Amino acid sequence: MDATPVTEQPTSFERAQTGAEPTDARGSLLDAPEPAQALPLQPRPADDTPCAPAAPPAQNEPSSADDRAPAEHTQPAVAEPDPHRPRPVPEGIPAQPDAASRQAAAGDGTGTDDDKATDDKGRTEHDGARPERRTGRGLPAGRALPMRRQGDRLRFVGAATRRIARGMDLDEIVLGLCRATVPTFSDAILVYLREPLPVGDERPVGPLVLRLRRTDRIPAERDPEVGFTPAPTPEQPAELSQVTNELCEVEPGSALGEVLRGVRPVFTDAPQAHAALSELLGPDSGLSLPDGQRTILAPLRGRRRVIGAALFLRLPERPAFEPDDLLVAAQLATHSALGIDKAVLYGREAYIADELQRTMLPETLPRCTGVRLASRYLPAAETARVGGDWYDAIPLPGSRIALVVGDVMGHSMTSAAIMGQLRTTAQTLAGLDLPPQEVLHHLDEQAQRLGTDRMATCLYAVYDPVSHRITVANAGHPPPLLLHAGGRAEVLQVPPGAPIGVGGVDFEAVELDAPAGATLLLYTDGLVESRLRDVWTGIEQLREKLQATGRLTGPDHPPPLEALCDDVLDTLGPGDRDDDIALLAARFDGIAPSDVAYWVLEPEDSAPGRARRLARRALDRWGLEDLSDSVELLVSEVVTNAVRYASRPVTLRLLRTEVLRCEVGDDVPQLPRLRQARATDEGGRGLYLVNRLARRWGATRLSTGKVVWFELNRT
Repeated sequence: MDATPVTEQPTSFERAQTGAEPTDARGSLLDAPEPAQALPLQPRPADDTPCAPAAPPAQNEPSSADDRAPAEHTQPAVAEPDPHRPRPVPEGIPAQPDAASRQAAAGDGTGTDDDKATDDKGRTEHDGARPERRTGRGLPAGRALPMRRQGDRLRFVGAATRRIARGMDLDEIVLGLCRATVPTFSDAILVYLREPLPVGDERPVGPLVLRLRRTDRIPAERDPEVGFTPAPTPEQPAELSQVTNELCEVEPGSALGEVLRGVRPVFTDAPQAHAALSELLGPDSGLSLPDGQRTILAPLRGRRRVIGAALFLRLPERPAFEPDDLLVAAQLATHSALGIDKAVLYGREAYIADELQRTMLPETLPRCTGVRLASRYLPAAETARVGGDWYDAIPLPGSRIALVVGDVMGHSMTSAAIMGQLRTTAQTLAGLDLPPQEVLHHLDEQAQRLGTDRMATCLYAVYDPVSHRITVANAGHPPPLLLHAGGRAEVLQVPPGAPIGVGGVDFEAVELDAPAGATLLLYTDGLVESRLRDVWTGIEQLREKLQATGRLTGPDHPPPLEALCDDVLDTLGPGDRDDDIALLAARFDGIAPSDVAYWVLEPEDSAPGRARRLARRALDRWGLEDLSDSVELLVSEVVTNAVRYASRPVTLRLLRTEVLRCEVGDDVPQLPRLRQARATDEGGRGLYLVNRLARRWGATRLSTGKVVWFELNRT
């Protein structure tokens, strides 16, 4: 039975290009596959007498396998082989002679006409006459094989679009387009993009301006033996941007505008396309363009509008573009434009995520009396830049400070938004000077109002540098660690509590010692928990790391906070981070008792005078006699206002730190406000004096009343 003839397709498997070095600096360029050579007729094994062509078998007459001589471009109908392996020789087709024997036969003159390569126009190509199209012999070094078959173009487009699609940002996509097309498809490329690039559905309001984003070309000279490219000379610039305009404003109705509106790639040998090319390159362009169909101008159209253009160039020594190459350029332009659209959208989303995360976290930590602070934040990954972890440090009345760290479930924009709301709520509650357990209780209520599935953990601690005590309340968060001045590290025993958002639970606060020189470390679970270890194993490893770091500097010199934070983060392995990390370290310096003066005054008319005398004695003891007049005046005004409205004893406290701080507390919740007194008013000038003479002043509402404070420079 007759075998069904099948047209043989060229075999595709990657191998090095002829004339290109494997160490070419271009790297990862698509090698044009070499078309399969036509199968020659089988030579006679006994003599060189040419055999007569075999007569075709009669219709419906069976013939043996030996009598069947398949045609040159036919083979039995078999399964398609692996395209990345050489096609095996089918039965009935003789083995092909190697290239050496064919070349020897051609040199001896004994070869037949079938042993000579014939081009598409029927012209015979002898060895050395011109570059051989099928094998690539004779092509200059660095030149790619011309793509003459549709299969080559399809394979090139597939490989090029895959390379373009690998890019995530704008530069990677443009670079992928350049490296995929040069030198396989063109000798040079210029990529213009709109300035600025529209994002999503944004409608540009300004004129269409194209900016030259990137250029690429084949080096002008190359040593084929070592692949060395000499340094460029001034007469031969290395970058095409040096001979073209960087900016091009497209006028409405111009030739370039019409070509871009048409979307489809065009050859620039047509009059309108040539005018568009001249407009794009500029009137003063020093770029010499070859004649004929050697330049393709391809508009880059995204989802909504044209966002740029790509210019493909071929030099005169290389075959010109063919009409089918316009389809290749269209595919490259379409995939590049869609990729650029996605990259712009991704860049905008990443920018919004970065800005959101940055605004949700404190830009700088406050400088408070008796405590030093340091912090770190690490996102879960480069592609997940936002998360629900946060930290905060909030100054409180009485030189105290609230230290907060929390973790909202999830790593999305929603988690970051919920984190921002909880952080704002915590700051508001801290301003009311509520106890830590009350702050967590109100945070729990706020999380329930935000939604039923809004879960978070939080740890809230208040440090008092005067009493050297710290009050801690926990809502399902990992316990804090305390590094003592001697190098001993311990995990603080804090009631774990339930996470925020559960509802119907009570939170418990504990008061612990905070000795001077100790360091408190607050963190989120991303630092101690991963797929490789559980939470408690990570906490123990963190404690050991903290203790080892503390002992390196000795008992009298605690480690610097910034270096300590870096050492703590060094405990993370390469694949040991699945969650974002928030870290807050606080070094307790405290305020010595000798730098504190505290009195309780009865709310009576003699209280301001007694306050002045007590303040003068304290200043004399501290050697600050130069401040006596200012302090006595301001203390008298503030104590007078407190005594006027208070019903319980008034407190007066002086703190000597970098500045002199005075605090007056009473049981009246209303805060004083600065106002301009009229000329006929008998009062209302006390706060005006405080505002003029004090370095800073303020008033804070407490759960038992308020505190009015002011600060003076010691020098």
